[in-house]
Amino acid sequence: MRNRWMNAALCLALSAVTAPALAADDPLPLPALSPLARVMQTVGVSEATVEYSSPAMRGRAIFGGLLPYGELWRTGANSATKLTLSQDAKVAGKDVPAGTYAIFTIPQKDQWTFILNKNPDQGGTGQYDEKLDQLRVKVKPEKAPKRERLTFLFSDTTEDSTRLDLVWGETRVSVPITFDTAKLSQSNIDSFATMASRKLANAARHVADNGKDLDAALQYIDMSLGVQQTWFNTWIKADLLARKGKYAEAYPLAEKAYAMGDKDGPGFFWRDQVKKALEDWKSKK
Repeated sequence: MRNRWMNAALCLALSAVTAPALAADDPLPLPALSPLARVMQTVGVSEATVEYSSPAMRGRAIFGGLLPYGELWRTGANSATKLTLSQDAKVAGKDVPAGTYAIFTIPQKDQWTFILNKNPDQGGTGQYDEKLDQLRVKVKPEKAPKRERLTFLFSDTTEDSTRLDLVWGETRVSVPITFDTAKLSQSNIDSFATMASRKLANAARHVADNGKDLDAALQYIDMSLGVQQTWFNTWIKADLLARKGKYAEAYPLAEKAYAMGDKDGPGFFWRDQVKKALEDWKSKK
């Protein structure tokens, strides 16, 4: 008998070592009553993600039964259900900054209250603080095909919007989420242009300083200027032209670079260098 128990313990230990990574911290993985679920939707250049634990009906009446009408619900099981928005958005038409929020609801027969709370790391309703609500809106429940488990899903997705649907039993509640995709895309383009322009300008400097190929460096700096003109690449072109002895062309560019940099304030880190060049080149142009 003692050997049997030792063998059983050894088998259990070995199963813990060889178990899949998903259950690496659990020596005896078994089906959860309310398994963890996660759903993500890309909307244009943004993402909306819901993470929740999904309880089952198991023969119970849910709304107005297991979940009494008029009472705050954590809208899932175990820890708070979380909605994460990668960018600023509008939820049900109201501004919601990018971030992670706990979803709470107050189910009613004819009207629900949908809540986003700024404390996502809470369980149940015991830690809920209404003062931390980012959003409270009224939504109408709809009849839906029966679902055994609480399910969140995204529907009607476009480049600018999606709908977050909560479905359980024969009830569905939907909340629209919209992103300003045009503005976000333009911001991404501007950021990329700034980065590309700066990298091309640095390439021009590198080629001029190390390869001594001023003609190739001028080609790179012209590409940089073609993407976006800044005091930085304007000054580098002026410097390259001066190295070729073309002071008449270099001087007005240096003047322009100085004027642009002057507006940049602390970002104009070569102010003294450009100013000195203007003094040196004035008699050579």
